[in-house]
Amino acid sequence: MNAKPAAPRRSDTTKAAILDAARERFAADGYERATIRAIARDANIDPSMVMRYYGNKEGLFVAASAIDLRLPELGALPGKHIGAVLVEHFLDRWEGDEVLTAMLRVGVTNSAGAERMRDVFAGQIGTITVGVCPDPADAPRRAALVASQILGMALARYVLRFEPAVSMPREEVVAWLAPTVQRYLTAERP
Repeated sequence: MNAKPAAPRRSDTTKAAILDAARERFAADGYERATIRAIARDANIDPSMVMRYYGNKEGLFVAASAIDLRLPELGALPGKHIGAVLVEHFLDRWEGDEVLTAMLRVGVTNSAGAERMRDVFAGQIGTITVGVCPDPADAPRRAALVASQILGMALARYVLRFEPAVSMPREEVVAWLAPTVQRYLTAERP
């Protein structure tokens, strides 16, 4: 029996168009100034469709800011390389994912965006931190410290575009940040 692959449903295509438009609009205008009407216009649909699929602006923002950091599996790595692997991973993500950069912009200008970024980073970095730090009870504190380094460099390099952070070669960024991230994750607590 030769079954044809199912064509994407129109609703899936519409939802994807809405999310793409929402990400761009939230990045350009911030959460407060982005409107359902503008997002619908950008997606070439009626605003009622945005409401149908996402309920309200907050629901749309949560869906548009769903970010999987796709963190590497750290358990198999030699402990001394964890900091470098994480810094390299995040540089790859910031350089290849405009959504992540857009969400950082929204996070520094809007309380809903900041809360979303906290949830993403605390949850996902917290999970890997538990597996590598000496005392799992200390994982939330260590995850916050790691996030401070990763988000700080991302803000300086990709959003605010501070020099020389922008023009520093990746290897140099890794060389500076990796030891600090490593210490936050694996060193004994001071």
